[in-house]
Amino acid sequence: MNRLLRILLLAAAPLAVCGAAAAAQSLDGVKLVEAGKLTYGVAASFAPFEYVSEGKLTGFDIDFLQALAEKLKVEPAAMNMEFKGLIPALQGGRIDIINSAMYINPTRAEQVDFVPYLEIGNNVMVQTGNPKGITGRDDTICGKTVAVTLGGISESQARADNERCQAKGLGEVKVLTLPTAQDSALSLSQGRADANYESTPGAVMALEKMPGVFEIAGEPFEMDTQIGIATPKGATELQAALAAAIKAMAEDGSYDKLIAKWKLPPSVSLFD
Repeated sequence: MNRLLRILLLAAAPLAVCGAAAAAQSLDGVKLVEAGKLTYGVAASFAPFEYVSEGKLTGFDIDFLQALAEKLKVEPAAMNMEFKGLIPALQGGRIDIINSAMYINPTRAEQVDFVPYLEIGNNVMVQTGNPKGITGRDDTICGKTVAVTLGGISESQARADNERCQAKGLGEVKVLTLPTAQDSALSLSQGRADANYESTPGAVMALEKMPGVFEIAGEPFEMDTQIGIATPKGATELQAALAAAIKAMAEDGSYDKLIAKWKLPPSVSLFD
């Protein structure tokens, strides 16, 4: 069994994977919001995965879903919205899937099922020169202000650090919640925050796009974080078709080509 399907067994709701894995890459028989289209929700504010450039959606996830849709012989249809609205939109039947670099965690897995497609880590990002002397996600973060995306994994991480710091009597971590990752980076650049927690690919892009503004403090953390396409609970046929299409992309090389195009580290791949 390939690595993707092993992860699918653990991360998604119980599926008849043995039979499903052999299924054709097809959405025939799957009820979609609009026939012939795979309607997906995305919060286009998390570069390099999804963002808006010159008025158009772009990023790894946008290209990835386009390639998946071609495998599945449907047309991709994006609905851009705030991140906090993605799961309600899926549960309400407004979209077929969520394709928005959504980190898989137990709380979300209670609400939706996941088909994993990448594995990434996180960095602590600070202003160039590191004026507050932060050495990573350690005790030096105590008493500091950390900018995070509202409802994202970075908020959970910062709140966990706050609990740890206060338990040690080292001062609270002030969690500054903002609508998007770009807002978090802006608050850091303006000095309203002392640090922000950014995905490893996002940190690389920030350093490249804004040289001399940011630097990385300490080592990456939680390098085994999986991100996945979210589907409604129990949508086994849809999940199987998505998993088969991802496997086909890995086999024909298009998966690795997208990773290289968006300058993601090879370690993000779910395939050996």
